[in-house]
Amino acid sequence: MHGWSGKLLIIDLTNEKFSESGIHKDYLPTYLGGRGLAVRLLWDLIEPGTDPISPNNSLILATGPLTGYPLPSSGKLVIAAKSPLTNGYGDGNIGTKASVEIRKAGYDAIVIKGAARRPVVLYIERGKVDFRSADDLWGLGTHETEDKLIREFGKDVGTLLIGPAGEKLVKYATVLSEYGRSAGRPGMGAVMGVKKVKAVVVRGDELPEPADRGELIKLGSEALKKVKESKNYDFWIRQGTMATIIWSNTNSVLPTYNFREGVFEHADKISGDVMEKMKISQKGCPNCNMPCGMMVEARTDMGVTKAELDYENVAMLGSNIGLDDLDKVSYLNNLADDLGLDTISLGSNIAFAMEAAEKKLIDEKIEWGDFRAAVDLVRKIIEREGVGALLAEGVKYASEKLGDDAARFAIHVKGLEVSAYDCHTAPGMALAYGTSPIGAHHKDAWLISVEIQMGREGRLSYNPEKAEKLVWMQNIRGGMFESLTTCRLPWVEVGLDLEYYPKLLKAATGVAFTWDDIYTIAHRIYTLIRAFWVREYLAAGLDWSRELDIPPRRWFEESLTKGPFAGAKLEIDKYHTLLDKYYELRGWDHRGIPRRSTLEKLGLDFVIPSLEKVTELSP
Repeated sequence: MHGWSGKLLIIDLTNEKFSESGIHKDYLPTYLGGRGLAVRLLWDLIEPGTDPISPNNSLILATGPLTGYPLPSSGKLVIAAKSPLTNGYGDGNIGTKASVEIRKAGYDAIVIKGAARRPVVLYIERGKVDFRSADDLWGLGTHETEDKLIREFGKDVGTLLIGPAGEKLVKYATVLSEYGRSAGRPGMGAVMGVKKVKAVVVRGDELPEPADRGELIKLGSEALKKVKESKNYDFWIRQGTMATIIWSNTNSVLPTYNFREGVFEHADKISGDVMEKMKISQKGCPNCNMPCGMMVEARTDMGVTKAELDYENVAMLGSNIGLDDLDKVSYLNNLADDLGLDTISLGSNIAFAMEAAEKKLIDEKIEWGDFRAAVDLVRKIIEREGVGALLAEGVKYASEKLGDDAARFAIHVKGLEVSAYDCHTAPGMALAYGTSPIGAHHKDAWLISVEIQMGREGRLSYNPEKAEKLVWMQNIRGGMFESLTTCRLPWVEVGLDLEYYPKLLKAATGVAFTWDDIYTIAHRIYTLIRAFWVREYLAAGLDWSRELDIPPRRWFEESLTKGPFAGAKLEIDKYHTLLDKYYELRGWDHRGIPRRSTLEKLGLDFVIPSLEKVTELSP
């Protein structure tokens, strides 16, 4: 075997034991790795209806066949589990040295089962796991924890860790690494927290041998060179994703005041241009030559703070809560990273609280743009104090508890808060959020960029070609890239030719995957993820219907009042027509449940008995 190691490391926290296991011979060519391998392992390992906040949930750390090799942005890792926030499939990818070290330690994936009796650090080398006490780290922020781990283990290890948010089981707690790298929006940090794993530290020695080392190095070097030769490269290096603030505002998709509007009157104050004046350095993932992490030094009356900024966290902690000071946005961002909170969901929960206060549904006094009140609210979320106890569970839960039409301004899909694109005027992107495999996230399909290029009439249309484009984009971004595992940004942002990836995959594994093969694998992954959702929902006694694929009510019921698209909103009947087309393309029925024939065609026959226990399958 080339490209893959063919091995799993299985860690049993309950009994403080570990073992190595071969991976089923069909799993790697069938699912590639990363997300694909993760969802197959979760399907196999988790009993239907498992409580995600329990020792019975499994945490998967999955690499792919390109991870760590000398090619563009190959330092990615997928972290997956059943989600505490959504009760369905949850994952996130993270760019970190840990991904490379896991591969060098000889594993394609690590499975963490059970729960420790006391807080632990898992120290992993090839063929060895130490269960070390983390009593002295429990309760610390991620920055101080990282400092202590480096002092103990050195700078050459990979680290994955949680902050107080994960320890206290905040449902959108994430896994952190390297002072600001963050992954697992649907509560992967809470899964580590319930298992009492404060950190995973990995040290390896050698990557798996590729099938054709010479060709892999040649192609990788060529692709890295192409990245730097791109006409967009210099501007990307200056601003990274922060350039999207002005782009989104200009095109009326910048989330503002809890997604009421798509334009923010003070967008220029939180823009990439302002960021450049605060910038002190930037950082990226292993093997990345187009680093996206913009490091800034921020000054507020609460002190000097360093933070790693990108578009999503600035939009959600800036315009979406009415905060027009990038120094203060940066402070909130750094606070979230240190506590181990997802910045996107945090921004949505703060905005929800501000609107709830405005509507007098809660007693707290927290107005739009109130920085001090926002900081205090973060503390309340971590301590589960007052309204913070509701918000620690996410906006879906909070809206259900508040009642009185609070669901109208709870901006989520399936419980995961929407990331930073308003979709009053983007039905295709609304569909992307509705059908995202983890809940409302942009990672799998940035369809809004395509819609905006269509002009006003095309953008507002419900053309079935949008569903076709969405499936293609999901298959590439969420199917291929998430399973290889490499970063999508060299392709998305600087135009690296997609044709490099099948060639790199062949050089690594020796297997000649065609584009048809890759699309089939992606369809298989998306369909298995959907089957996992359906199985877990119905096994837990929850309802499943197509209504779960409908984006926030606000986009259908309240029109924009500002900007060039004032008066615009989505149309529910036309959205359902677009959703029907999506289901048809995926081979799912009118409920969004995979058809029996689709499961058979994709080699997912093993799914059928489990689904038939909870629902009737369409032919």
